[in-house]
Amino acid sequence: MAIRPEEITSIIKSKIEKADTSLDINEVGTVIQVGDGIARVHGLNRVKASELVDFGHGVKGMAMNLEYDNVGCILMGSDQQIHEGTTVKRTGEVISIAVGKEVIGRVVDPLGNPLDGKGEIKSEKTMPLDIVAPGIIDRQPVKQPLQTGIKAIDSMVPIGKGQRELIIGDRQTGKTAIAIDAIINQKNIPENERCICIYVAIGQKQSTVAQVVKTLTDFGAMDYTVVVSATASDPASLLYIAPYAGCAIGEFFMWQGKDVLIVYDDLSKHAQAYRQMSLLLRRPPGREAYPGDVFYLHSRLLERACKLSNENGGGSLTALPIIETQANDVSAYIPTNVISITDGQIYLESNLFLSGIKPAVNVGLSVSRVGGSAQRKTMRKVAGTLRIDLSQYQELAGFAQFGSELDKESQRQIERGKRMTELLKQNQYSPLKVGEEVLVLYAGTHGYLDDIRVSDVLVYEQQLLSFARTERKDTLDELNAAKELTEELETHIKKLLEDFKTVFKTGK
Repeated sequence: MAIRPEEITSIIKSKIEKADTSLDINEVGTVIQVGDGIARVHGLNRVKASELVDFGHGVKGMAMNLEYDNVGCILMGSDQQIHEGTTVKRTGEVISIAVGKEVIGRVVDPLGNPLDGKGEIKSEKTMPLDIVAPGIIDRQPVKQPLQTGIKAIDSMVPIGKGQRELIIGDRQTGKTAIAIDAIINQKNIPENERCICIYVAIGQKQSTVAQVVKTLTDFGAMDYTVVVSATASDPASLLYIAPYAGCAIGEFFMWQGKDVLIVYDDLSKHAQAYRQMSLLLRRPPGREAYPGDVFYLHSRLLERACKLSNENGGGSLTALPIIETQANDVSAYIPTNVISITDGQIYLESNLFLSGIKPAVNVGLSVSRVGGSAQRKTMRKVAGTLRIDLSQYQELAGFAQFGSELDKESQRQIERGKRMTELLKQNQYSPLKVGEEVLVLYAGTHGYLDDIRVSDVLVYEQQLLSFARTERKDTLDELNAAKELTEELETHIKKLLEDFKTVFKTGK
């Protein structure tokens, strides 16, 4: 049986006391140098790594570098009132954050202070930010699907509850849009299967975070969402602890047996904040000037995402880390690090985005190393060959560009591929229920779109969904609830699609 996180704080305290029975918790030190969010302190001889220290003036810090004659601390606030000679006290505590149902629907900073003007968060429960991930014995395989409501992802790059799926691409390619749609889509899922969502904004503009919060509020998603915000104007120390704070909130719910979805937007800025702190603390720089332990920075965070065993309550924490690339270069240091830590990636390509394919998912480079076993059987049966069909289409389309003559089968593949590419386009903030996705993809993969113009494909989809929601609601409800695509259900789908043919109106 794993140690529950709420017991960890008391264990840490008892270890500190056992390690040194003569410990004076009021042991003090003196600031000898301060600037750029870093303070060097003389004294504090018994301070522990990652222990909180109090600088007074409402500013706390964290001991990072334990050196021979001084302690390097990062400040969790402004250094304006701290100067040479300021007294620093030990607290004997590790950094922690308020957790519990009181946090849901709120916008907080990484220290748990409210940012939404809705008053204090009255929660007595706290969780340490940085704890060891549950071991292998405490977990179980990922086998439950997490529906994002995005056709291209649920069909080709499925995500399971407890998985870590990286969203990677250049700036302005729709990375955040995918994560927000996945959060909004939880509204389409029955309450007993719905995830509690946590959105961690790292190093973004305050206006951007405000826009995300407004969007989530407008769609009713803040009812089950927590936003942890460390904006670009905050100290690097807050950007550094932000993802751990979000993860601690999520882990509390996971240990209660609930399913949690956490989005880290984005870990590139997190690594940059850590690099800034490390260089100021005089830690030796390595590749791309990042410190040598930057891999451990993200691995210890993402390893905490898992599906707990039934003995531990069966809760799950699904992580969607976001990484920004420069000029589609996935071979840079941080992208390769996070790719190797995660269980697959959704690769968004700027060329696809600019050519109007949204979401701009690159079928060849996107992969889910776990979700296939968690994918709904209805979806797997309908979209089983979709990835390979689209890859073949892209290859054939390349040949066709050179004017080479193609046989009839290749021409049919190209025509089908064009329509499927069009069908996988989806507007932002319009996630679909799983039954609607299955119905639309069934129409595409079974040739119902073959005699429809490419420009009419999205019109067809819109009218089909409208027809199904009004005229065939029973079939749609059956599809939403179905775990497998039975012959009887398939007959109902075919009947629906045949009936729709008679009422479909082409676009102009």
